[in-house]
Amino acid sequence: MSAKSPAAPAAGPRTPLVAVAGNPNTGKTTLFNRLTGSDQKVANYPGVTVDRHAGHMRLPGGLDISVLDVPGTYSLSARSREEEIAIQSIAGLGGEAPPDLVVLVVDATQLSRNLYMALQILELEVPLVVALNMTDVLESRSESIDAEALARELGVPVVSISALKGAGIQELERSIERTLTNPKTALPGPRWTPESTELRADLDRIADSMPPDWIRGSPTRARALAAWALLSVDAPDELHGVPDAVRRLALERRARAAADGRQVDAEIIRGRYDWIDSRMGTFVRPSRRGRERSERADTVLLNPWLGFPIFLATMSVVFLALFSWSEPAIHAIESTFGWVSDLVRGAMGPSIARDFVTEGLIAGVGSVVVFLPQILLLFLFIGVLEDTGYMARVACLMDRIMRSMGLNGRAFVPMLSGYACAVPAILATRTMERQRDRTLTMMVIPLMTCSARLPVYTLVIGALFPPTMLLGFAPVQSLLLVLMYLFSTVLALIVAAVLSRTMLKAPSVPLILEMPPYRMPHWPSVLRQMVQKSRAFLSEAGSVILLCTIALWGLLSFPKDPGLEARRDVLAAQVATLEAEASTPDAQARLDVIAAEQADIAGQQLRSSYAGRLGHAIEPTIEPLGFDWKIGVGLIGAFAAREVFVATMGVVYGIGDADEESATLRDQIHKEKRANGEPVYTPLVGLSLMVFFALACQCMSTLAAVRRETKSWAWVAFLFAYMTALAWVASFVVYQGGRLAGL
Repeated sequence: MSAKSPAAPAAGPRTPLVAVAGNPNTGKTTLFNRLTGSDQKVANYPGVTVDRHAGHMRLPGGLDISVLDVPGTYSLSARSREEEIAIQSIAGLGGEAPPDLVVLVVDATQLSRNLYMALQILELEVPLVVALNMTDVLESRSESIDAEALARELGVPVVSISALKGAGIQELERSIERTLTNPKTALPGPRWTPESTELRADLDRIADSMPPDWIRGSPTRARALAAWALLSVDAPDELHGVPDAVRRLALERRARAAADGRQVDAEIIRGRYDWIDSRMGTFVRPSRRGRERSERADTVLLNPWLGFPIFLATMSVVFLALFSWSEPAIHAIESTFGWVSDLVRGAMGPSIARDFVTEGLIAGVGSVVVFLPQILLLFLFIGVLEDTGYMARVACLMDRIMRSMGLNGRAFVPMLSGYACAVPAILATRTMERQRDRTLTMMVIPLMTCSARLPVYTLVIGALFPPTMLLGFAPVQSLLLVLMYLFSTVLALIVAAVLSRTMLKAPSVPLILEMPPYRMPHWPSVLRQMVQKSRAFLSEAGSVILLCTIALWGLLSFPKDPGLEARRDVLAAQVATLEAEASTPDAQARLDVIAAEQADIAGQQLRSSYAGRLGHAIEPTIEPLGFDWKIGVGLIGAFAAREVFVATMGVVYGIGDADEESATLRDQIHKEKRANGEPVYTPLVGLSLMVFFALACQCMSTLAAVRRETKSWAWVAFLFAYMTALAWVASFVVYQGGRLAGL
């Protein structure tokens, strides 16, 4: 390993700039860290919140260089903010300094998909060195890549490395130095050129409108930028820095092609992949036995009659794992944080500081950590499905169905995962290449009936719907539960179709997949992905969840009533005295009476808190849905997590700790009367409440995950606003429609 300079190089001649680029999860950042060591800094790209990692290093021959870690993208088509920054950084557009060299980190196990980006860089005529990463993983599968043959096909140096283990790094550094000192060694070799005369005419016409400082006298570069404009100009977000003349012309040529029945996206994308596929046999040596085994397996797994049942069985296992297998770990985490909270409560004594630590900080950290079992399990399954090669087949099978909603087959696994929990499901959208598709999927995942809604449904159905049979054989309570799941699923599909044709409208992009051979998963890579995704959730989404938990604790706990606080302290002292005598019947009976009084005090405190006052304030808004202020308080508490609605209602009614199976809470809800003697909660009110919970975004953790993935508060606000409005309207229709029907 070459020595790293302890500081940035001194002022003098311009320091060469090397950009490290690549697809997500290729080891790009690991390589960047190895090259720069500790001599790096983190800032934001101008005007955006995307991290910019930059550093310095000294090459073996003594040359000092600057190194830039470009955001990971699957291509240079600017359909996401990361892709837009990548094209600007690599092509030197939008005020970005043009790099003297690009080091493209390529995942050797997903070569075809990674070489697509290599072709785009070659078309821009930017000096390139390919770092062929994870070749050790490929060798463990009895497969290999001829790096010299690949270098001949691309016309650029190709170096086999292992960024994780450090193998091949010195050879890569020497290759970087040779290319920087003699750029001609990294000029492009054979490149893709459009086959159809219509596409060539489109590209040439747009290329003629490119600014001279963009194309730098190169017709090949001009055509590459024209292809970029054609692929990107219809993205939902505007491309920053694109001249109006180029934008208008690209939109005009796209519209003309569509009118002629042509798909320019497919022509460009398929053309490049055809170039790659036609040459793969010259430098890839797959395992012959593995290839034959894969072909035999595909005759079953891609068969429309056999493939779908096998796929549904596989997804059922994933769903069962997220829903049930994670429960022991979730329970253990909740018990651990409950034990720590009780320990602190006993050590500190009654005070606001104790409440803040136990109900704010400890509960807040617990509400973050409790998601880890599901996140780890989900990314374990995703890693295994991808590594074995089955994920590509899943996307292929589901693509036709998902395309009717404006999505592609890769959206199915995240949407299915939403039945367990929206947070890991939102993180799973990273497997989708186009930002528009990721955003659309994130906007509908929270509509899937997650496990947190189940306690609410169980409480409402058990309290308000009698255990009768429909038509003599179908239990009404079970039927209602199934219908709630179907209702949310159908609404999610409808919303996806509407959003894909309105706010997130975009042309259908063909799903082009590399069908890798089936193989055993590389467990170190799978485990590394699980750890990376969990760490990202804890550091980014977790901080938002913690702050929201503390804010909700404040709403539910303040202002304090001095009289209630004094009475609570007296009762706490009595409990401490009686616990020593708890074995006697009189002491135990007295403890039960005190517990009931403490629950009543907690209920009074909640009703007089800011959250209680807010519940009264929003009552006129929710009254048309059949809800009173008590449900309003429950809805506010449920923002911490939907299942908290049950416990909050227990506190409101002075019951203390209550769950969905609490007979006392169910009885209180069932018997609650209005001033005129009418029941407050009827089956119609229960149905309206379940519909509201099915559609409302009552989950701060989901919003935090969306903020982390989109890097935008605007999408968070939109998600919360549209789901709340949809829930209100649907509940209004159910309740008022039911009343008109005499229910």
